[in-house]
Amino acid sequence: MASSRPWVVNASPLTLLGKLQRLNLLGQLAPALTVPEAVFREVTAGAERDQASAAALAWARERMRPDVPLVSSVSAWDLGAGESQVIAHRLSNPAVAVLDDGEARACAQAHDLPLIGTLGVILRARKQGFIPAARPLIEELVAAGSFLDRSLVERELAKLHE
Repeated sequence: MASSRPWVVNASPLTLLGKLQRLNLLGQLAPALTVPEAVFREVTAGAERDQASAAALAWARERMRPDVPLVSSVSAWDLGAGESQVIAHRLSNPAVAVLDDGEARACAQAHDLPLIGTLGVILRARKQGFIPAARPLIEELVAAGSFLDRSLVERELAKLHE
């Protein structure tokens, strides 16, 4: 079953899933998707260097929403503009934050916000039958530059009998 809440997506998950050519998983798992304007600008900056960013940019353009004001409890974390906007959007709407950055995840958790990362997207897609196996995509994710705790990955894959 897909999430009942919309998702607000940051640049890293967009770019990584773009590299894997699996942006479709986001749409399969979430009823609606938002890409804050600041995230779009970050992906735009990377698009000149990276074809995956260009694909993510085209996908994100359709889901882009204007930035919202930051509350002091978010700006105090001194996160990047994209991460701050993902959390700010989430604070103003019932949604799930899609974040990979450790500090941004800590900020989201400090605000008691539901969140998921790129690894979680792949694991959830596997659990819901959108992909036949998670391990190959996770290996591609690591090859694409994602830093994942191997013991966490192995524990999660064991739950899926992979």
